[in-house]
Amino acid sequence: MGLFDPSGRPGSQLIWIGLSVVLIFIILMLESDFYDVFSMVIYGAIIVLLIVTIFIAPDIKGSRSWLRLGPLGNIQPAEFTKFATALALAKLMSGYGFKLTTFKNFSISVGLILLPMVCIILQRETGSALVYLAFFLVLYREGMSGYFIMAGVCAVLFFVINMKYADVPIGPNNLGDILVLGGTQLISLFLVEYTTKDREALKWLGGMTAGVYLIAWLANFSLEVNFLYISLILIGITSVVLVYLSLRTRLWPYILIAFFAIGSVAFMYSVDYVFDEILEPHQQIRIKVSLGLEDDPSGAGYNVNQSKIAIGSGGLTGKGFLNGTQTKLKYVPEQDTDFIFCTVGEEQGFIGASMVLILFCVFILRLIILAERQKNSFGRVYGYGVASVFIFHLAINVGMVTGLTPVIGIPLPFFSYGGSALWGFTILLFIFLRLDASRKEK
Repeated sequence: MGLFDPSGRPGSQLIWIGLSVVLIFIILMLESDFYDVFSMVIYGAIIVLLIVTIFIAPDIKGSRSWLRLGPLGNIQPAEFTKFATALALAKLMSGYGFKLTTFKNFSISVGLILLPMVCIILQRETGSALVYLAFFLVLYREGMSGYFIMAGVCAVLFFVINMKYADVPIGPNNLGDILVLGGTQLISLFLVEYTTKDREALKWLGGMTAGVYLIAWLANFSLEVNFLYISLILIGITSVVLVYLSLRTRLWPYILIAFFAIGSVAFMYSVDYVFDEILEPHQQIRIKVSLGLEDDPSGAGYNVNQSKIAIGSGGLTGKGFLNGTQTKLKYVPEQDTDFIFCTVGEEQGFIGASMVLILFCVFILRLIILAERQKNSFGRVYGYGVASVFIFHLAINVGMVTGLTPVIGIPLPFFSYGGSALWGFTILLFIFLRLDASRKEK
């Protein structure tokens, strides 16, 4: 099979690259105002395409997210929703008098992000849907409270802790629940100090927490203490006190901290249901392998295990271009798509892999700099949307190849094989370059 054979992957990718050059030419030739004027139209059309895809797409590996384009192969509409969502957010946030801090504007912004996520999840493409969480970085740049980001980080942390230590007994309960509830109480006390500066409330609540836990620990030597109930009672008392302080002082931070505490408890009790009833079996096993809860080197953990072997065997300088044994002999599945970074690691070694990561970091920093220098909010918001998508793809792809994150099947930008991803990233990036070029024109 020759390099230019369109029936093979190299030839097919060359065709996609050629068509991408045509796309770049069209994008750069259009007036920059076109993207502003038609942003919502583009977003609406893509959403309709996503919905239609759910019903007409063939079942490919359990997913209904690919449309057939005859000799060109399949195309995935979800890849094009990224630039459409970035345009829609930019249009919304560039409106006259827009303030993200109002409930209405914040709800609409979140809705623009969640709508394509829901459509893609219905296509059974959970990995592609998670990419849209990156747009919350755009909301943070435009004025969203950092507490939402903190809440997201806590949710991930609590999920991992709950899963990791669910089978470690501590009295009648498990260590995972106790750590999550204890962490919730400590974070709530930290937020009281950090957001309200109310030292009296902190002393009272902190003293109560320390005293109750100390008494329970001492009592545990002579009788079995249920730390779960104790933690729940402490969180309940703390929440009631915070709501009271909010009503008395009319300050919202108190009640927001109470919502965080109660929400964390609800989240903890929902973890098992979400994991067992909502996630697919292959997603469950991937998470367990990633967390070290199961060892499945010949099954769900095979890809990651072989990928780490390939990267490790590359050493400092690598085995040379096309000389990797793990990849050349096809030990690593999907090595030209989701796991292409392990090919870089084996053939170019630590130095080559590091250079790729450094170049990506420079590229992303450059995008942020370009976004900050835009003269209008439309260009700035869109630029941050572009940077956020690339950050997410880079972090998750490299993380899953090296075993740091679960395998969710997202490509490495401009490296992984695939026409949809190549076109999606090309459109996403070059619309921003066109917007930046218009900065000087105006």
